[in-house]
Amino acid sequence: LLYTIKFEAMIGFVTSTELIELTSCIPKIKGRSDLVSSLIDAFQLPEKMDIIDPIRISGLQLTEFHSKDYIEALESYNDETDKELLQKHGLDYDCPPFVRMFETVCAIGGSSIDAAEALALKLYQVVVNWFGGWHHGQPQKAEGFCYLNDCVLAIKYLRNTFDKVMYVDLDLHHGNGVEEAFYHSPHVLTYSVHKFETGFYPGSGEIHSIGDGKGRGYSINIPLRDGASDSTLKRVVDATLPLVIRKFSPDAIVCQCGADGIAGDPHQAFSYTPEGLSYVTQKIVSFQKPTLLLGGGGYNFTNVARAWTQITADILGESIPDSIPDHKHFCDYGPGFEMTITPGNMKDLNGEEYLSGIIGVVTDNINSLL
Repeated sequence: LLYTIKFEAMIGFVTSTELIELTSCIPKIKGRSDLVSSLIDAFQLPEKMDIIDPIRISGLQLTEFHSKDYIEALESYNDETDKELLQKHGLDYDCPPFVRMFETVCAIGGSSIDAAEALALKLYQVVVNWFGGWHHGQPQKAEGFCYLNDCVLAIKYLRNTFDKVMYVDLDLHHGNGVEEAFYHSPHVLTYSVHKFETGFYPGSGEIHSIGDGKGRGYSINIPLRDGASDSTLKRVVDATLPLVIRKFSPDAIVCQCGADGIAGDPHQAFSYTPEGLSYVTQKIVSFQKPTLLLGGGGYNFTNVARAWTQITADILGESIPDSIPDHKHFCDYGPGFEMTITPGNMKDLNGEEYLSGIIGVVTDNINSLL
């Protein structure tokens, strides 16, 4: 392991049969939650953690961030709901409505708020919730496969206890919904490493988006080009993250561990492997702050399961074999039936000159504005 991680308490792990069932029905990630949970179970990792069985939150609790009319649209949805109303709230192409949609949103919201509560009560130093991480959700509408923004809800809950919260986003896509929610706040710092290219969703997250007003300097964006590798991810994180921690000195950290930058994802944009994502999460945990690890994007479902299982094992300090254990989804991991993901042959377009340039801009902003 890269870091020696010692905890006074066990790690909290959010899961329940209902949560797996509901989130496995989300149209764009149908079945993914079951794959992830089954692989983590197959390595017997939940036995080494405290299980947090979350409670669904109410529509009223969702209005801590989302608008009342959006929540009402979710709750009242049926086959006869007016299409214009659905489109108004983003419930169409990217986020098609589905059966038990409102229940699912309340369950996901509850999972991340219960995780945040466990940290606020100092029950654990780390809580893992692979069902969360829906970072594109907007106050009045669904967006980018995200029917809510549980990241924002969790951060708002943590802010009741912790003065300063840092949000780290490792997803292929910029965490626009979270950044926008706190763009004017000096109490929540957002730090996002993502693909940035003209025409690539969501179109935000360029390097000079640094926050505004009292929040100027508290939004940090590290835009990468196609082919970003583990070494590129490690390079930018090592050069900037410890400096942010030192200057901002967060009281708690939320990390969205989107896995759509992993080689083999249908987006075919980055060439990360689970080792790269785990390196960053271990580094974050090593700062010994109350930390919430969330899921996120990732559309090669077996690779997502590999990544989040590996991160879970590494955070626990558990060494797991490379061979996939026999379990109900074993056949999905053929033909190799291994945990290892090879990065592929994609050229990393993030050359030394480009990386030095963005690191220079980001570190100058951190030093001058925080």
